[in-house]
Amino acid sequence: MPTTKAGQKAVAKYMKNNYDEIKVRVPKGEKELIQAHAEAHNESLNGFINRAIDDTIERDNSPEGK
Repeated sequence: MPTTKAGQKAVAKYMKNNYDEIKVRVPKGEKELIQAHAEAHNESLNGFINRAIDDTIERDNSPEGK
């Protein structure tokens, strides 16, 4: 992670130009359960959430899911 102001600014600009952010709210204590599940599968919390979204969209759009 960059430690200089210029590096931080560059990372912020990259993130702004390449990613959208979504805030997810879960009941108290559920974050720890989700995080533990992700870690048990060698994933980051963000990676697990993205995979869950992708898998659900794929399943919902498949002929069997309709």
